Amino acid sequence: MAKSFTFKQFHIDAFGCGMPVSTDAILLGAWVNIDNVSSVLDIGCGTGVLALMCAQRNPQAAITGIEIEENAYLAASQNCKNSIWSNRLTIAHISLQDYANKHSSVDAIICNPPYFNDGQQSAVSQRAMARHTASLTHHSLLVHCDKLLKQNGTASFVLPKQEGDDFIDIIEKMRLSGITLCITRVVEVKTTLKKPVSRLLIEVAKKPVDAISSYQKSQLLIHDQDKYSSDFIALTKDFYLKM
Repeated sequence: MAKSFTFKQFHIDAFGCGMPVSTDAILLGAWVNIDNVSSVLDIGCGTGVLALMCAQRNPQAAITGIEIEENAYLAASQNCKNSIWSNRLTIAHISLQDYANKHSSVDAIICNPPYFNDGQQSAVSQRAMARHTASLTHHSLLVHCDKLLKQNGTASFVLPKQEGDDFIDIIEKMRLSGITLCITRVVEVKTTLKKPVSRLLIEVAKKPVDAISSYQKSQLLIHDQDKYSSDFIALTKDFYLKM
């Protein structure tokens, strides 16, 4: 069963949803650029951790989280209701496809997307829904992000290295076919100096088809010898209790 997690300014109770609070989510929520936005959409919000991190980081933005798995929706609703930012947080029990058909554009999107495209499904249905792309392919996710983002708006994601590379390939191919999303930032995440890259943080922006497509690439190290790296601490210190 997923465990609860207490941050400096809010608490997450996972209840019966499929995924616990992860380092992936904390990295993404701390890294996403939402400084000057007024609206944020968290796609597949799970427990609501990313929506709450965005609420903490931007004191003006209205933040909406959407979730199709009922237990996760209920957990996110309660966690957001219990926070000090409840008046700016909305959690909806709806699919991305249905949401995109009913709502207008947003300044920023954040998403910790499903990433297992094949292989044996988890025995726990909630965890399977959270981790597999059967209910929302990466291509479909990007199409709907393109539809929902305002011009120059951004969408930010975190994925394992291989799935992240495939995700970048999809974006670049879709760009050639007319989609208006282009990659603007990529961070390669390593758990230790000697280990290979394990995660990618990916930011895309909605820009005209004829705009030049190029992006910044950097690395982030989580552990430096037996302690958290200075870069990781600087990124996440506003959230972890013991930093």
